[in-house]
Amino acid sequence: MRHGKKFNHLGRTASHRAALLSNMASSLILHKRIQTTVAKAKELRKYVEPMITKSKTDSTNNRRVVFSYLQSKDAIKELFSIVSEKVANRPGGYTRIIKLGNRLGDNAEMCFIELVDFNETMLAASAEKAGKTRRSRRGGAAKATETTEAAAAVAAPVAVAAEQPSAEVIEEAPVAEVVAEEAAPEVAEEEAPVAEVVAEEAAPEVAEEEVPEAPATEESTEEKGEDA
Repeated sequence: MRHGKKFNHLGRTASHRAALLSNMASSLILHKRIQTTVAKAKELRKYVEPMITKSKTDSTNNRRVVFSYLQSKDAIKELFSIVSEKVANRPGGYTRIIKLGNRLGDNAEMCFIELVDFNETMLAASAEKAGKTRRSRRGGAAKATETTEAAAAVAAPVAVAAEQPSAEVIEEAPVAEVVAEEAAPEVAEEEAPVAEVVAEEAAPEVAEEEVPEAPATEESTEEKGEDA
């Protein structure tokens, strides 16, 4: 039984374990994401994050200290030029472990370990989530007032436009009046003779029917007496 165990030996000797973590750290810095077992990823996190913290201060001493672990000029160049700029405002927590499930051969837990600031998809999702604000009852009245004012501001130009007739309607009105004036005399001229003819034909009949017989006067009676 291994009492006082400080770290995972990973079933390897000290030299083998140092070489393993050095190679994995260089691969993580160069490729920004690697796939490994969960046990190795947890050890790699403790190994590489202090180096990333040192890279924030670009000095000759820090470069030599990190190079003593990584033994890779390409990894040192990438770490102190690109990675350090990305993590400049992050106070630790530079890596993320994403579990993938168990490996088919030996059923070992597999995962991705990646640098947090280089996963553009998750950064965009977190920025969108941060943009959404929580609604509260206190701000409801103020928001309602702002909405009403905005609606009134939008409706005012529409009401003014509705009150003022459009240019097309104004232009078309005189044309309609001219057409009506031109058509009215023709209709009056055509219909007037017909009305006169009808009146002339109906007038004699009415005169003949409505003329009563003249009543007999005193002179006519006297004339009839003399004749008798």
